[in-house]
Amino acid sequence: MLGKLLRKLDKLVTHIEEWTLFTIVIAALISLFANVVLRYGFNYTLAWSEELVRIVIIYSTFVGASVAVKQRAMIRIDAVVQIFPRLKSGLTFYTNLLMLLFGGIMVYYGYKMTHLQYLTHQKTIIMQIPLVIVYAIMPVTGGMVFLRTVQVMIQDFKSGFGSGEDDVPGPDRNSNGGTNHEPDIKTEG
Repeated sequence: MLGKLLRKLDKLVTHIEEWTLFTIVIAALISLFANVVLRYGFNYTLAWSEELVRIVIIYSTFVGASVAVKQRAMIRIDAVVQIFPRLKSGLTFYTNLLMLLFGGIMVYYGYKMTHLQYLTHQKTIIMQIPLVIVYAIMPVTGGMVFLRTVQVMIQDFKSGFGSGEDDVPGPDRNSNGGTNHEPDIKTEG
C-alpha cells in the first residue's frame, strides 16, 4: 500500500517537474527569439523579455536540482571513493544526509524569505510580478529535494547498497566498473 502510494507520488512529482521545466524553457526561448528578431529587424526591444528569462533561469535551476537528485546527477567529488572503494556506501549515505539537511534549510529559509516578500508586497520592476511568486520556488523545491533524497535513500536500502557488497555496480557505474558515459564493452580474454 505504501509502495503504491509512493510510486504515484513519484509519478506526480516527476510529471510536475518535467512539464514545469518544459513550459518555462519554451516560454524563455520564444521571448528571447522574439526579442532578437525585434531588436535586429525592427530596432525595437522588449523590456520584459530579459526579466522573464531571469525568472526562468531561477525556476529551472531550482526545479533542475530536484530532477538531478532523482537521477543521481548531483555534482560530487569522488576522489576518496576512487582511492578507497569500500567507503562508497558510507560516503553516499553521508552525502544523502547532507542533501536532506540542504532541503530542510531551503524549506526553512525559503519560507522566511517568501513570507517577507508576502508582507512587503514587492513586485518585479517591469512585469510587476509579485516577488512572492518568484521566491516561493525555494521552499517548494526544498521539499522536492528532500522528498527525492528520501526516495534515493530508500532505493539504495532496497538494493542492498549498505550491505558492503562493493563489487555491485552503483547507479553511476556500468557492469565494467566504468561510468555510464563510457560504452559498456565486454572484452574476451
